[in-house]
Amino acid sequence: MPTTATRAKEHQKRWQEIASDPALEDLPYKIETNHRGQIILSPPKAAHSDQQGDLMALLSDHVSGGKSRPEFPIATSRGTKVPDVVWVTTDRRQQMRETGDPPTLAPEICVEVMSESNDWAEMHEKRALYREAGAEEVWIVTEEGEVRFFKEEEMEESELASDFPDHL
Repeated sequence: MPTTATRAKEHQKRWQEIASDPALEDLPYKIETNHRGQIILSPPKAAHSDQQGDLMALLSDHVSGGKSRPEFPIATSRGTKVPDVVWVTTDRRQQMRETGDPPTLAPEICVEVMSESNDWAEMHEKRALYREAGAEEVWIVTEEGEVRFFKEEEMEESELASDFPDHL
């Protein structure tokens, strides 16, 4: 049976195939893959993009020593997932580069912004995958703008950004 690391490397290879496919190059969708390497497309929505931008600005205001990035791919044991926003330090980003492209090591913070096409079962799975890949925290932003902070369990506030607001 393949290990978690082996599966992540397989998904990393599949992602390289997808990223080099000229037919997929200009699609106006967020692309992820599932555990079988099949492509999952999500059309962008303005409200979702607004929340991503707000998160990135707030991360810049409330967390020092790193940078926020939008839609950052991570090869996991169950496909390549793309958190809506991540926060990563320079040291972690270097470690991530050493694992390949897309990295199999997650940034310190991975944030998912929920929309009507997501449910909590999907968020639970992504949360587990990001943590398995090394994320210190996973944040989920609900459609109503509530920011929920997680490690193994839900926390009252982020340990990496204790003054980060719990609502956008």
